[in-house]
Amino acid sequence: MTRVTGIFDEFVLATAVLTRLPVAADAAEPGAVARASWAFPLVGAGVGMIAALALLVATAFGLGEAPAVLLGLVVAGLVTGALHEDGLADTADGFGGGRDRDEKLAIMRDSRQGTYGILALILSIGLRAVTLASIPGPIEAGLALIAAHTLSRAFLPPTMLWLAPARADGLAATAGAPSELTALAAVAIGVVAAIGILGPVRGAIALVLCGVAVAAAALLARRQIGGYTGDVLGAFQQIGEVVMLLVAAAR
Repeated sequence: MTRVTGIFDEFVLATAVLTRLPVAADAAEPGAVARASWAFPLVGAGVGMIAALALLVATAFGLGEAPAVLLGLVVAGLVTGALHEDGLADTADGFGGGRDRDEKLAIMRDSRQGTYGILALILSIGLRAVTLASIPGPIEAGLALIAAHTLSRAFLPPTMLWLAPARADGLAATAGAPSELTALAAVAIGVVAAIGILGPVRGAIALVLCGVAVAAAALLARRQIGGYTGDVLGAFQQIGEVVMLLVAAAR
């Protein structure tokens, strides 16, 4: 295992964990992901920029708002390997279909998708597409994408600090718990992105609503399975992204 030291190494590790971009990141020692989690929102900003660029290029080639938005969402999914969407679907299947904690965790590890997972994906993709298409102007929609991808990942380190891993193995168990300073740094980056892009009032509203939504999901996860897994973190990201875009699109 490689010891991760320094800001750049931590950013590369965060990129390797959250995306499918071809970065050179070897297997890191336990706890390294938690230390690198301050960079999660920065990685999210990069994903949002790539998606926004795809949206702008599609618009420049004469595509309407709806297909341009869908292409932006597709590109974001390709960059992340649909990691967060998969987590949302697995979490919805487990929480909705399991009778007890062990059965919920077993369902979440099953690669097959059930009704709850499919419905969750339809709602997530549908809400994101509709809200983005309702934002006037491709530049404004692209900026909203960047803010949403940044802020939705900024709340992941605090939930990793607050919740315990639900399993003794897997990503959550090896990731470790970030320090309070690391979690605070991630949230600070999200705050700058939300207020800087959406403005002080709308940005503050987005921060509060995203925080409440993710906190409610975290409480549900603790009640359902006693903590979090990698899938649950993906669900948190999707929830935060949807809420952020809803605020950005509100008039």
